[in-house]
Parts: sequence; C-alpha cells; structure tokens
Amino acid sequence: MAGDGQGVEVVPFRYAPESWEVLGYGRTLAADERMRGKAALVAPLYALAARRAVGKLLARRRFDLVHAHFLVPNGVALAGRWPAAFAIGLHGSDVFLAEKPGARALARFALGRAALLTGCSPELVERVCALGFPAARSRVIPYGVDVRAFTSDRAAGAAWRARLGIPSEAPLLLGVGRMATKKGFQVLVEALPALFAARPDAHVVLAGGGDLLAELQAASAPWLDRVHFPGAVLRDTLPDLYRAADLFVLPAVHDGKGNVDGLPNVILEAMASGLPVVASGISGIPLAVEPERTGLLVPERDAAALAAALLSLLAAPERARAMGEQGRRKAEAELTWEAVAVRYREGYLAALGWNAG
Repeated sequence: MAGDGQGVEVVPFRYAPESWEVLGYGRTLAADERMRGKAALVAPLYALAARRAVGKLLARRRFDLVHAHFLVPNGVALAGRWPAAFAIGLHGSDVFLAEKPGARALARFALGRAALLTGCSPELVERVCALGFPAARSRVIPYGVDVRAFTSDRAAGAAWRARLGIPSEAPLLLGVGRMATKKGFQVLVEALPALFAARPDAHVVLAGGGDLLAELQAASAPWLDRVHFPGAVLRDTLPDLYRAADLFVLPAVHDGKGNVDGLPNVILEAMASGLPVVASGISGIPLAVEPERTGLLVPERDAAALAAALLSLLAAPERARAMGEQGRRKAEAELTWEAVAVRYREGYLAALGWNAG
C-alpha cells in the first residue's frame, strides 16, 4: 500500500515476518556500536526484498535517478545496472559499517556503480571517498529543518517546565537524542559536578530513549532533582520542549568503534527554535554551529571545556540570546528543506550528466 504526503510517495515492502522486521534507525545497532544478532540474520533478506521492490517500480515507471540512502545496507543492496542514474547518500552509521573488513568489498562494488555520492558531513564523504570514490563526484549537503514547526516561543514551553518540575526562572540546558555513545551525553554527565557547583540553580533535560539510558540515569543519580530524563518525546510535543530551554547541548563523539554522527537533526531543530548550541566541533556539526555566532564548539570528550562553555553562556544571557537569534536566522536562510532540495537538485543534474557520459 502506498501513502502520499507533501509530494512524497511511500511504497513499503515486507522482507520478513513482522516480528523479524527489526532493521531501522536506532534498531539495527546496539548503542550504535555493534549490530544486533537478529538484525544481522535478516539483513540478506532485506537486501533481496529491497532490490526486488525497486526493480518492480523501475519496470512500471520511468525514473531518472535512484538515490539509495545509507551506503550499507541500501547502497549495497541496490547497486547494479538500472535504467536510471544511481546515487548513494551517507548518514553516519552506514560509513562505520562500510569500513568493516567484511563489508568493505561490497561497499566498493556499490560505489563503483554510483554516479553521485552525497553526505551530511565532510568527514563522512572523505572516509567513503578513501574507500574508492572520486571526490569530484561527491557533494556535502547538510540536512534541513522545518522552520515553521520549530520556532522560538518561551511561553509555549511553560507546560514542559511544569511537567518536569523545573521553576520558570531556572536556567534549563537541553539535550535531545538517542542514548548512544556517539551522542556524547556521558561527557555531559562528567561535566555535571563543575556545572552544578557553579550554578546550583541550573537544570538539565536529556530527552530520548536508547541502550544507554539506564546507565546515564544511574550516573546522574546524585542530581536527581536537577537532571531530568523524560524518555522518548513524541514528535508533536518536541517543539515545545525546545521552547522550554535556554540553551542546547550535544557533546557528540567518535565512539570506540569509529562511529560518528553526520549532522544531528536536533542541532538544526535547536537553532530553528532560537537556542544557542554548545556542541563538539566534529563531523558535520561545524556546518551549522558557527563559533561565537550561533553557539560554541568544544573538543570532543573534554568535559572541562564543555562545562566552561556552558557556564560562559549561562553567565551571559544576552550573549546567549544573540547567538540563538543568529542561529534562527541561519536556519531560515540556509537550512530549510527548500534550500537543501536545491542543492540535491544540482547534484542530481550533475549525476545525470556524468551518467550519460
């Protein structure tokens, strides 16, 4: 059955009995560091079913280009001779998987059949080009954000503060994301003693579920009244959570296996919500966060630098507010989905020319 929304037609397909359909964002990898056993077992079934589903679509209708998002598994599954140009999009964990010895040859096979490579961060694109793809046919294209859904409105965030028991005047630091190593929330927990020693009135909200949630909750136990874990947040209530905050924090890291985020969507949502962002200066994050303009960048895994950056903004609310306003302007000017679509279109047109050549 096909669904249609805002010009995008969705054509789902089944690749295993429902209880075995376990592949997906946040589900395939445990803590984003290793593949879950069940996921590894059904991956070949998924690849066959995906290839069959795309083949049926191409047989019925004319398409100019097939863009396989995630090098592994989709790029590998769909690589081949199609009556259309072939592109591969990189997002983070797929690069980590493609670099593994068992998958490297398959990744190179797929790259050899692609006319275009896109990625949301320079690092991801460079790592895959090193596997064997011409850099001239690659494009770094950041994600976009819905600037109409994510806006600055402090009054609309009052309900979240009341729900979590946070005083209206208390400084609120927000982090959003899956509780996985590469998000770096363990670094923020390490920074909490210095943060609360200087600002005992501050509160921290870490929203999201994930494999490391219980571990992070246990590590934050000494500050139960000031560190809040609301769990996974429904999409329609997420904008108001941003509106409840004073600044956003995401101390992302390369995890022990080399996995790293490309450009976390939550950073773009925070900027559109008018929040200054404190984050690690790695991967695609500097594409959005400009130091001293839209936020502050710190070295990854440096809890002392993270605490210092957070405290500097808490001590200068006007400076923080100005960064948030500049972040909103940047989101409106450069990071809307409309602006991102223009860059994809340019890449697609180039790919069609390369494919014809």
